[in-house]
Amino acid sequence: MSHLRGLGRLLIAVTFFTCGFVVNIGQLLLILLVRPFDKKLSRSLAYYLHYSFYCILVCVAEWYAGSKMRVYIDPQDEQKFFGKEHGLLLMNHTYEIDWLTAWMITDKLGNLGGTKAYAKKMLRYVPVLGWVWWMAEFIFLDRNFEKDKVVIKTQLTEVFSYPDPVWLLLNAEGTRFTPAKHELSVKFAQERGLPVLKHHLIPRTKGFTTSLPTMRGICPAIYDINLAFKKNAETKPTMLSQLNGEPVEPYMYIRRVPLDVVPDGEKEAAAWMQNFFAEKDKIIDSFHETGSFFKNSGVKEVPEKIYKPRLSTLLNFLGWATFAVLCILHYLVTSLVAGNWFGFITVLSILGGFYSLMEYAVNASKISKASAYGAAAKK
Repeated sequence: MSHLRGLGRLLIAVTFFTCGFVVNIGQLLLILLVRPFDKKLSRSLAYYLHYSFYCILVCVAEWYAGSKMRVYIDPQDEQKFFGKEHGLLLMNHTYEIDWLTAWMITDKLGNLGGTKAYAKKMLRYVPVLGWVWWMAEFIFLDRNFEKDKVVIKTQLTEVFSYPDPVWLLLNAEGTRFTPAKHELSVKFAQERGLPVLKHHLIPRTKGFTTSLPTMRGICPAIYDINLAFKKNAETKPTMLSQLNGEPVEPYMYIRRVPLDVVPDGEKEAAAWMQNFFAEKDKIIDSFHETGSFFKNSGVKEVPEKIYKPRLSTLLNFLGWATFAVLCILHYLVTSLVAGNWFGFITVLSILGGFYSLMEYAVNASKISKASAYGAAAKK
């Protein structure tokens, strides 16, 4: 069984990185040859490149691992707004694969290729994935406010000028939740008279309040995503479990909040964010205590919806996997026939490199490897 899992991870790694390299080349060609003459066309074509790359791992989660997400969503809002307008995503940053569940839901809502995020600047130098994000115009921050406020204003104007709806993810907590960081967060809240949160870190409001003036008039809504997994679940929500074909069951409550409800003024908007996270904390606490996001939270209940995996993600994966495997087999066979041992060893080395990159990425996604930014900042 371990050998089969190893082969499965190798196939996923080869498919993911082959697709990523080709997408990198496609993005570069669009930037050099199309964007100078027609920015709208360049971005419209880039959408499909981004979608093709992101849905590789969506396919792994849903078709290979068999993960099934239960989503709670207002059907009227879904039909009228979801995937049809620009939006700022606010999501709890608790699990190793919270980003993957965000890809899963944006795929179902028809907006996966238009998903972007605020991210650490260093990530844009990560081979393949970081390059995709860089050329997809993610907003990369130094975590130096004087520099970042200029980047935020400039990049937000660019991002929300896309012809298709863009959903921009902001992890307002700044770093992934850990018990050590939560302890510091509680102390920080008590010292400053802020709401004490049980399941979240105190949100960092600077990025949000700095973004607001630019977003007004071009980004009509906040999409609040509340993600939870049952604590007694047999399979832990990790990237490794997905690559091993082990299903997980995410529960997600997502709601639309008009941006107009956020008050003007930096202090007023910051206070609104703190109170909003206190409400989010009640929603998550209600889930862990009762199994329902709504029973103890005071939030209006909406129906559950289970989205079926999209056939397009499976066909996309199979297409890239077939392309990658055929290219590798062709080069291996021709190298053997021609006695080109250097070429043969090179291909094997590339395969080993792809596998190592995937293992490195999985290890880096572990909660134990999370940034110390939150702990350091509160100290």
